[in-house]
Amino acid sequence: MLSYGPQGLRIDGIGASSLARRFGTPLYVYSKRTLLERLWTLRSAFRARPPLVCYAVKANSSRAVLRALAEEGAGADIVSGGELLRALAAGFPASRIVFSGVGKTADELEMAVRRGVLTVNLESFEELAALEKVARRLETRAPVSVRLNPDVDPKTHPHVTTGRADNKFGVEAAEALAMCRRAGRSRWLTLKGLQCHIGSQITTLGPYRLAARAVARLARKLEGEGLRLELLDMGGGMGIRYDEETALDASPLARILTQELSCFPGARLLLEPGRSLVADAGVLLTRVLYRKQTSKRRFVIVDAAMNDLARPALYGAYHPVWPVEKRGGALKTVDIVGPVCESGDFLARQRRLPVPQEGDLLAVLKAGAYGFSMSSQYNSRPRAAEVMVEGGKARLVRRRETFKDLVCAELP
Repeated sequence: MLSYGPQGLRIDGIGASSLARRFGTPLYVYSKRTLLERLWTLRSAFRARPPLVCYAVKANSSRAVLRALAEEGAGADIVSGGELLRALAAGFPASRIVFSGVGKTADELEMAVRRGVLTVNLESFEELAALEKVARRLETRAPVSVRLNPDVDPKTHPHVTTGRADNKFGVEAAEALAMCRRAGRSRWLTLKGLQCHIGSQITTLGPYRLAARAVARLARKLEGEGLRLELLDMGGGMGIRYDEETALDASPLARILTQELSCFPGARLLLEPGRSLVADAGVLLTRVLYRKQTSKRRFVIVDAAMNDLARPALYGAYHPVWPVEKRGGALKTVDIVGPVCESGDFLARQRRLPVPQEGDLLAVLKAGAYGFSMSSQYNSRPRAAEVMVEGGKARLVRRRETFKDLVCAELP
């Protein structure tokens, strides 16, 4: 995807400088080729037990990204009614959409049932009762899976851990068993399967093995009671390399899940990757505005900010930063910061770079996941434009916002 040529950094053969001149900055640029290669690699690793890969829409909900995956036969994992409508508009059939999330409203549940999603992942007894009420009113049966919380520590950032007993997600084994029994008896619900998602940016295999064993134990109990499962959804969370991490290899993961779930050959395996498909496919281009130095820090002030890429401020997350054009000179330690009026507004801290000049371009890498999708209009800053690179050409897939966009929903 990325290479340095005579004109500097190139994205799938197109100069980053030319993209910035044409579309302005800050600018998100996505490589369709990289996105699809990640999907193909995952599928290849699981060829012994082909899964339905349901892309986690929250990672990047750009219609261009969604459409590319839908056209390749992927499914979608959605967590809101808005994401459901986005997925449908991008071409995902409802039969390849799973609805997750702990706080679905009655309107969202009704939308899911009416549209005919593959399954609704239930996360509490009260949600089960709410969906049953909706299905009764619609006089139809709603397909459901129960989200198991296996109390497994994935050894990741606490903000993206979802499979421990002190997390809000899913239910513990005893309650999951009771919910499955209730769904199995219900006139208005159809029990489809079990779902388990233990977190994000997981870089070791052990947590997946423990989670799969917990799912298998519960599935055996259910099948012993005559409740056969059509779906076993092991979530996503496969970690990538941002800095010094070791990216999770899909091939050994496939062997582990295939082995642990081998007693259920008739159940369809589902996966819900987000970051691992789209992170490497995205670059955020930003232009240097000013430089300044205090007695303690050297700052490079750029036109992208925490409202454009929240992960560094939110998680202390690391993103590689490359100069778009190679510049000589001694390396200096700099903080790359934005214009937002927060001391936490930074894209990178204490990086060794040739000091950029005013007007230089920088590329923030691995920004395809939780970049634009978490962006905001904080400080009344219009959100960035998005571009998709495909087949040696670049096309605008979301225009840059304007002041009118900032105020269009406000009333006098």
